Amino acid sequence: MSETSETANDVVWQRNPPGSIYDYISVASFSIGPEGLVDQWSARAAELFGVPAEQVRGKDPVEAFMPAELRSRGHRRIAEILDGREWTGLVPFRTPGERGTGGVAEIYVMPTETERGERAAVCIVVDVRALRRIETELAASQAIFGQSPFGFLLFGADLTVQRANQRFATVFGGSADDHRGRRVEDYLPRHEAERMTAALRHVLETGEPVTDLQLVGTVPDGAERRHWSINLYRVHGGAGRPIGVASLGIDVTRRQNAAREAASARRNLALLNEASARIGNSLDLETTARELLDVAVPGFCDLASVDLLQSLLTGEEAPPGRWDAPGAGPDGRGGAALRRVAFASAVSDAPVLNPGAGRDGAGAPGGIELGAVHRYPLDSPCGGALRSGRARTVPGEEGGLAQSTLVVPMVAHDTVVGLVQFSRAKGSEPFGERDRGLAAELAARAAVCIDNARLYRREHERALILQRSLLPPGDPEAAGLDIACRYLPGNTATEVGGDWFDVIELPGHRTALVIGDVMGRGLRAAVAMGELRTAVRTLAQLDLEPAEVLSHLDEIARGLGTPGNARPGARGIPQQPGPGRRGGDPELSEVYLATCVYAVYDAVTRRCTFANAGHLPPALVEPGEKALLLEGPIGVPLGVGGEPFEEVEVDLPEGALLALYTDGLVESRDHPLDEGLQAFRSALTDQPRALEDVCDHVLSTLDTRHGEDDIALLLARVQGLPAEAVGDWRLPREPRSVGRARELARAQLTTWDLEPLVDTVELLVSELVTNALRYGEGEIRLRLLRDRTLVCEVWDAGLVQPRRRRARDTDEGGRGLQLVGLLSAGWGSRRTPRGKTVWFELGLPDGDAAAEPSVEQLLSMF
Repeated sequence: MSETSETANDVVWQRNPPGSIYDYISVASFSIGPEGLVDQWSARAAELFGVPAEQVRGKDPVEAFMPAELRSRGHRRIAEILDGREWTGLVPFRTPGERGTGGVAEIYVMPTETERGERAAVCIVVDVRALRRIETELAASQAIFGQSPFGFLLFGADLTVQRANQRFATVFGGSADDHRGRRVEDYLPRHEAERMTAALRHVLETGEPVTDLQLVGTVPDGAERRHWSINLYRVHGGAGRPIGVASLGIDVTRRQNAAREAASARRNLALLNEASARIGNSLDLETTARELLDVAVPGFCDLASVDLLQSLLTGEEAPPGRWDAPGAGPDGRGGAALRRVAFASAVSDAPVLNPGAGRDGAGAPGGIELGAVHRYPLDSPCGGALRSGRARTVPGEEGGLAQSTLVVPMVAHDTVVGLVQFSRAKGSEPFGERDRGLAAELAARAAVCIDNARLYRREHERALILQRSLLPPGDPEAAGLDIACRYLPGNTATEVGGDWFDVIELPGHRTALVIGDVMGRGLRAAVAMGELRTAVRTLAQLDLEPAEVLSHLDEIARGLGTPGNARPGARGIPQQPGPGRRGGDPELSEVYLATCVYAVYDAVTRRCTFANAGHLPPALVEPGEKALLLEGPIGVPLGVGGEPFEEVEVDLPEGALLALYTDGLVESRDHPLDEGLQAFRSALTDQPRALEDVCDHVLSTLDTRHGEDDIALLLARVQGLPAEAVGDWRLPREPRSVGRARELARAQLTTWDLEPLVDTVELLVSELVTNALRYGEGEIRLRLLRDRTLVCEVWDAGLVQPRRRRARDTDEGGRGLQLVGLLSAGWGSRRTPRGKTVWFELGLPDGDAAAEPSVEQLLSMF
């Protein structure tokens, strides 16, 4: 609705004035003429009484509007008014008509005169019902405004306080009237006042209320930060014109604190859940420390570091519960040495923190470098936390980056393993008691994981030491073979395995090549591997055929899992029902399965005989040819039992390459076995280079860095004995063959320029040939082999094995084998397909020749 106004002589003439009192109360007027009849009737009177002017003019108001029982009193009042008396009072009335309604009007009557000087009256009428309604609304407004337990403000259109209730004044001081005319800036900080002012303008302009506006500030004479929830709505006048904004404020500080505590508790629980999932996934000490900091920064703190005991990292054992070692470090500091193993920061360009460095001299101002070994003074906060096993809070220093630091010892099973420091930078919320408990929990969880990693590392290193001690030392040597080998244990995150290989020298310049893999992992597998390797070396000295060796190994493997290592199936020991079953106590009844290849190479014939117990087949690379796998009967793994093993003979040409390996080289989760075998064959093909280079090439070509399993690789290049290095003769079974044997041996040694060995060889050959004539059968064969040593072999068809014994003083014989054992570097006998072979070995003159026997040794035989 448009409004027009005119101004003259400082008087405002305005049509439809807004906010007038007459907008709220019903005021009407009419006049009574000299005859006591209605003369004039205003539009408001018509609205109030519901009767138009044409129906009222000229009528007696008493007769028209007043009840019959009050009309006599009404006529007297009209008469008094017309006599010039004023009158004010409450007058009941009813509207004309059959359905007229009644009411009570407050009338103010003022006597007047007409133009002719006759007495008349002007009546001002107010509807009492409207007054009562206004009175009730004012009372209700006063009750809400004055007695409300919440702060209440009424802002005018100029955004100044028009009214404040007593609750608001109680909080901000003074009386309610003292706050009139103030602005938002008088109560709130600048940035909060700007938000509040913007909200007031928005409500005043749009009429849209604002609910739950969160503001933060302080009250007079109070330092605590208070939180208020503000509700704003626009206030209108009687004509609907906006006249201001009402503000209702509720102190929600406790609610905010409770919500913050609840959010902190949820955040801490989430942090602990994350710590449970992320810490301890690795069995590496340094990795576990870094996992702790990955969880803590920046979710819990801004900077953090982890120090672990140096003795923990070096594998030394510390007594439980002790940290402060006797004596002091080289720099005069007490306590044990620690190493900084991890540091994390959410602050850019932040130095490695050392809280309290300036206060207790725990380190240089620049901090402790990653990997540095250091000590904390016993009287420093860090030293005190380590000694007491309790967390300490260190306040930040003037000008430092950290506002607050929690120094928390890492304790596992009553043993201090290190120290973790959590720091919050300036501007962050300082650590509270709840944070202290969370820090202790995080440190405790990490400490348990670190202690587990320590125990695992110790056991893993012991198992590795055991495993490596059972492998051939250095570079193995063999007659007629160039040997190269590699052994790669699995990484530190996996247990030690049971892979092994061996190179065993056999009589007659023969060599046993062995490779095996005990199924399973851990110390038990390593121990089982050691027992099997020892058994292989023992069986090899008996010079058994490869299939026989594996059969005996199978019996031994089956006995490893029974109490007392008794062989299953023997008397009193029940047969194992199957390879996967266990009976009785699982600690006493384990099933050990292993795969193995046992090969025997003869340098004279260049023939290799091997048997396979469930292992991957050997690979062979002949000169100029592609690598191929030596397919043959693959028996069941050792420990299964019940199946015989078969042998395969292969003639190896000069320069051929034989490769034995374990499955860790060719099999992994990333690719199947067939692909690994094909890649292995490709890596071996066309490799005329040195054997050590071939090993390196194979390991670098194949994907061997996964570290999932141990890797064993044994390569042997054939370099057979040349024909001129072998002397082989057959002798008839007659006494003169002894002399003939001496002559042949002397001539051969002379050809080989081994004259210094002639006398010894003639003597020993005479003894062996004589024994063959006396105790053997069939034709006699004499063979001399020259390589790194000199080997003499005497063959016959007899099955009786020679046995060395001590001859009595009265015996005329029985001293031949004693003489052989005394003069040779080694001697023995072995079975052959058609009898037996007795041999002895001598060192070459330019090598480690056997020392000449002393007189005492010679006399001891008599």
